[in-house]
Amino acid sequence: MANAAALQVLKDKFGYDSFRPGQDEAIERVMSGQNTLAVMPTGGGKSLCYQIPALLADGLTVVVSPLIALMKDQVDALNENGIPATFINSSIDYQELNYRMNMAARGDVKLLYVAPERFDAPGFLDELDGINIAILAVDEAHCISQWGHDFRPSYLKLQEVAGQLRSHPVVIALTATATERVALDICDRLDIPKAGMINTGFERSNLSFQVIKDQDKDTYLLEYLKLNLDQPGIIYASTRKEVERLFSLLESKHYPVTKYHAGLTERQRNANQEDFLFDRKTIMVATNAFGMGIDKSNVRFVIHDQVPGDLESYYQEAGRAGRDGLPSEAILLFKPQDVQIRHFFIEQSEGDDEYKGKMYGKLQTMQQYANTGDCLQQFILRYFGQTGTQPCGRCSNCLDDREYMDVTVDAQKVLSCIVRMHGRFGKNIIAQVLTGANNARIRELNLSQLSTYGIMSSQRQKEVAGFIDFLTASGYIVTSGGQYPVLGVGESGGAVLRGEEKVQRKMAAKAKQSLPVDDELFQKLRGIRSSLAEKQGVPPYVIFSDQTLRDLCRQQPTTKVEMLQVKGIGQNKLDKYGDTFLAALAEAVGE
Repeated sequence: MANAAALQVLKDKFGYDSFRPGQDEAIERVMSGQNTLAVMPTGGGKSLCYQIPALLADGLTVVVSPLIALMKDQVDALNENGIPATFINSSIDYQELNYRMNMAARGDVKLLYVAPERFDAPGFLDELDGINIAILAVDEAHCISQWGHDFRPSYLKLQEVAGQLRSHPVVIALTATATERVALDICDRLDIPKAGMINTGFERSNLSFQVIKDQDKDTYLLEYLKLNLDQPGIIYASTRKEVERLFSLLESKHYPVTKYHAGLTERQRNANQEDFLFDRKTIMVATNAFGMGIDKSNVRFVIHDQVPGDLESYYQEAGRAGRDGLPSEAILLFKPQDVQIRHFFIEQSEGDDEYKGKMYGKLQTMQQYANTGDCLQQFILRYFGQTGTQPCGRCSNCLDDREYMDVTVDAQKVLSCIVRMHGRFGKNIIAQVLTGANNARIRELNLSQLSTYGIMSSQRQKEVAGFIDFLTASGYIVTSGGQYPVLGVGESGGAVLRGEEKVQRKMAAKAKQSLPVDDELFQKLRGIRSSLAEKQGVPPYVIFSDQTLRDLCRQQPTTKVEMLQVKGIGQNKLDKYGDTFLAALAEAVGE
């Protein structure tokens, strides 16, 4: 258990009475000088694992963070809590950099955030060596692993940093998305013992996962936004072109929408990002260039308009919803054609054949996720090595009240075709044979002579291909190979062919009003929060999270002593904002 001093800092500075799972253990290890890896889900409170030791340690804590936006957000939040912190990155000039380094050297700040590329700058390590550095925190630590989904060569330099500094700081690495292989790689590179790995599991109990397929995506999206009006959310697309198309569509329907992709100027991206962070625009349409390190806690939904390349990226991006712990949704709008965009990205990458094969394997897992009939949260947890969990009871598969359709006969047709093609062909050729396609490839291979040729000709080829994905996700079909995997019949598929097992499937879904509707008092407090945030030049959630506003509405404190019992309100914020919010609550009660 974390000691009394750590608990006191938690209460005084951050306004919480107790630690979340794993936080106290990580803090205890860091305070006793032991290198540590914290694997916790997004919103699980990873940053406190180094921020609290930073305030208790004698010396500076250096935090390696991959994106500028994350540094500024976290420094703003720390300063709001009365914690001295600053950052160094490419957004500041040389004179300001020197000023901030001198602040760190004098002990005027307790935390210094830096980009990993900073360690490549000549002389930077020497400057750090002149400072008593107690802790080196490596955020988004999966970036150091070549097996991770977001490997960055600039992170490799960090392997040597702790050993080269005279103060020999304790190392804490943090990530939300690491398979067992990636976690072990992080430990190996940063000299963290296996016993120093703290994994609290990957489950997000406030997040509802949904997969929507076999229907028009734009129709579903517009209906969903109409039913869940005024809720902040991110819509991800794979290409700039699709971002622009969706932005134009939503703007034409008068939604408060903005956009973010690499084709915009830096000034445009920064302005659009700020509009979203400050709640001026509630919907952000973006490529995956947006979001990593964005600390906006009140994102209520994340919708993927096109399939991501791997499950790690998907879970990290989906995890940007509901960081404040309130009910939120992660929705994948899946269309088999979108997989071809991912194929193109893999082929255009600079990786070798082994790398491309690995990427195709990850994409196949993503397709299986989109087509599974099992609990979506369980599917994700199994991928990250977490077994023995129960169905979440929240995802679109768990809550699916549509009736099952018996599709055993169609399944037998597909499986029979695979058997007759002797495991030598992939999904597209098999779908062509089943639907009776008459193209050069079919004629060249003489596949029209098969007894299964054309036995599903009443269906479209893409429908049959989607059905094959469903059978693969359900384990009836097994795949092997890289870019163009060939299909075989699994053990359960054999049982279906022998008539020993039935296959059932559910069909298309409708959008629902599923997110909580905020009451009048909450909207009033949110307006006050926005005004304060605009005056101070920080995002509203830095003042108070949505969770804190909801607790204020529920508890309706009438004194500062009572207000201090609300989660997320420490002494510093009470001194700054207590009178303002108490007056608003008193006025609301008197109305």
